[in-house]
Amino acid sequence: MPGPATDAGKIPFCDAKEEIRAGLESSEGGGGPERPGARGQRQNIVWRNVVLMSLLHLGAVYSLVLIPKAKPLTLLWAYFCFLLAALGVTAGAHRLWSHRSYKAKLPLRIFLAVANSMAFQNDIFEWSRDHRAHHKYSETDADPHNARRGFFFSHIGWLFVRKHPDVIEKGRKLDVTDLLADPVVRIQRKYYKISVVLMCFAVPTLVPWYIWGESLWNSYFLASILRYTISLNVAWLVNSAAHMYGNRPYDKHISPRQNPLVALGAIGEGFHNYHHTFPFDYSASEFGLNFNPTTWFIDFMCWLGLATDRKRATKPMIEARKARTGDSSA
Repeated sequence: MPGPATDAGKIPFCDAKEEIRAGLESSEGGGGPERPGARGQRQNIVWRNVVLMSLLHLGAVYSLVLIPKAKPLTLLWAYFCFLLAALGVTAGAHRLWSHRSYKAKLPLRIFLAVANSMAFQNDIFEWSRDHRAHHKYSETDADPHNARRGFFFSHIGWLFVRKHPDVIEKGRKLDVTDLLADPVVRIQRKYYKISVVLMCFAVPTLVPWYIWGESLWNSYFLASILRYTISLNVAWLVNSAAHMYGNRPYDKHISPRQNPLVALGAIGEGFHNYHHTFPFDYSASEFGLNFNPTTWFIDFMCWLGLATDRKRATKPMIEARKARTGDSSA
């Protein structure tokens, strides 16, 4: 899953070709694309990202000493914000917009876009575009967070260097017209910076201070900084740990693994061998009710009439794939 948004040079939506070019030619770290002759050379470090991420994690470590001093409601609020932001990524940018594994009506899409801004992991368009590249070119140089380059790179290091030329070159070939056609995606991208300031930092900080009298200091460091840092690392574990540790009952020929611990933290996103085998499945797991809060949420939205057309791999399809390519671990 992508990390925080750092694109500084976004252009208004024009046609798909212009938007793809504008997005892909900007680095995740705010730098430009790799030069054509940069293949095989050491990638340039984006020092701005290194500094900002270092400061963020130092702030999160400091936040730990504030936990005993905070009101219990503040800690509950921080966890609620964590869940809300997570849904903006898992049910929103991932399962809805990246994979089109179900359909969502306008009120639900607006809610998920707002929650996605609270997550601050790139806007929906950029997140979905990079995730489609991750699936299509998984663990090649065209994969934005190629796990073959090691745990650190796939976890956070990919944000510290400019994109590999293959990410840019092959990313241009992706079809993202469906994303561009969604007004919710376009509006969120246009106003992404202000929405992040409000949803990722201002709202989580001000609610505890205004409603139950928590100090602004505690509110900011616990509900914003600590919560945001934890949510980033949990999301990054899907890129790193879930590509390296666990079994492969569905396809032993690919690297993504079933990792229950990652699924626990990422509210259902750690069943990664299944997800890469059946990426169209809205549940991202064979066992939809086996601690998969994102699936519960989508099912509840369907019950409310706000979501429809959930796509699912059939039991015969799953069993046939296990028998043909699985590692016999399940």
